[in-house]
Amino acid sequence: MSTISLRLPESLHRRVRELAKAEDVSINQLITTALAEKMAALMTVDYLEERAARGERGAFERAMAQVRDSEPDEGDV
Repeated sequence: MSTISLRLPESLHRRVRELAKAEDVSINQLITTALAEKMAALMTVDYLEERAARGERGAFERAMAQVRDSEPDEGDV
């Protein structure tokens, strides 16, 4: 495990402290979880952009042509 020194504005530190207390976790755990969530979101965008770049319009249209044309089920409207 690594240790970092993090400088926060007092207002942000105060709010993080309040949130950590409300969630019954340490400030360290709250910040670690928030960072992991942000990284996951950014990595998902990268993954989707990479997948989109490999896409082929013709293959998509061929796949869509296999879908039967019907009205949606009543519960799907």
